[in-house]
Amino acid sequence: MKRFRTTFRNNLKQYMMLLALFMIIIAFQFLTKGVLLKPMNVSNLIFQNAYVVILAVGMLLCILSGGNIDLSVGSVVALIGACAGTFIITWGWNPHLSILLCLAIGIGIGIWQGFWIAYMRIPAFIVTLSGMLVFRGLTLIVLNGLTIAPFPKAYLAYSTGFVPDLFPNLALFGVRNTTSLLVGVLIAAIYCVMQVSSYLSRKNKGYVVESLWTLIIKMAIISPAVIWLFYILASYRGIPMVLIIVGIILIAYSYFTSHVVMGRHLYALGGNEKAARLSGVKTNRLLFLAYVNMAFLASVAGIVFAARLNSASPQAGQSFELDAIGACFIGGASAYGGVGTVRGTLIGALIMGILNNGMSIMGVSSNVQQVIKGLVLLGAVAFDVVGKNKLPFNIFPRLKKGDSVQIEAEV
Repeated sequence: MKRFRTTFRNNLKQYMMLLALFMIIIAFQFLTKGVLLKPMNVSNLIFQNAYVVILAVGMLLCILSGGNIDLSVGSVVALIGACAGTFIITWGWNPHLSILLCLAIGIGIGIWQGFWIAYMRIPAFIVTLSGMLVFRGLTLIVLNGLTIAPFPKAYLAYSTGFVPDLFPNLALFGVRNTTSLLVGVLIAAIYCVMQVSSYLSRKNKGYVVESLWTLIIKMAIISPAVIWLFYILASYRGIPMVLIIVGIILIAYSYFTSHVVMGRHLYALGGNEKAARLSGVKTNRLLFLAYVNMAFLASVAGIVFAARLNSASPQAGQSFELDAIGACFIGGASAYGGVGTVRGTLIGALIMGILNNGMSIMGVSSNVQQVIKGLVLLGAVAFDVVGKNKLPFNIFPRLKKGDSVQIEAEV
């Protein structure tokens, strides 16, 4: 028991936000009288927060590069939605080719902003603030201030449809979509195999690894949670198509940040740019690619969000950048750069989404919701700053009567 307490204490900080997520889910499940986790509402949660997760993953890479943020993503989402609506609805172009063109426009936006930030060294705050105004204005110009709708089914299928049941005659546990349940079991099994394989590999190489009990407890919690999620989805209409898009992005970027050399260089850039440059890291190129990637993911989010609205609106994307930034910081990304994970960002986005959904079900006004989300964000960043001991001075020095005081500020 003593060893278990020591292990729990050592890993508490690492899994703090995951524990907070479970506590928030339980609390809102009780406060909403069971509505939060009903199959229809769980499916709605995925649709409502898919764009936040996509934007937050891109924002994470910007923050890792040195605590920089992109204030223009909401306007990019609106502009891409406006372009998609113009191409598909107004001009009648092929939806698939229009999507590719919208992604190319997003990459072009990223090249424009990345050039000024990485090579001209204009602060990211100024460049993206300018982009927020420019792209919002372009959205109004493209749409002429009007909302256009609806999109054809070929366009909507990418993000508002559901994966069809491949085994309609096989009814397991009385669910409506057996394929969803089988996919959940398969994902849980793959997760356990990968965790055990990674643990054994790191242990054989002599790395410091978590205790075996920690690994077992983690798998015993996460695997049933994954199966339960897909069981809930199977009880409604199955797996949303947008969940597949989000899943691919999460897996790809998680692998990139943890196993690819360029991803590790990104952490080095955020930790100490000068030291990274002297070590041979091409810091300018990394910073440039971070903002190109952010604009690309913002264009993906714009396509997803326009499909969810089934319209191209000049008001789309309002405050989306704040949701993405908040998800990153709540998920453990450091305001100083160089620290953060895709997994933590996903947890932060889920916390934001469940707070929004739960309070809406309870009838809490949007004004109060903004206050609560702001306090949650401040608390998460304060926890990061205090936990890393980066306060500029000691607020509560221990002094005795007659002692002289000398405070060294961090320059």
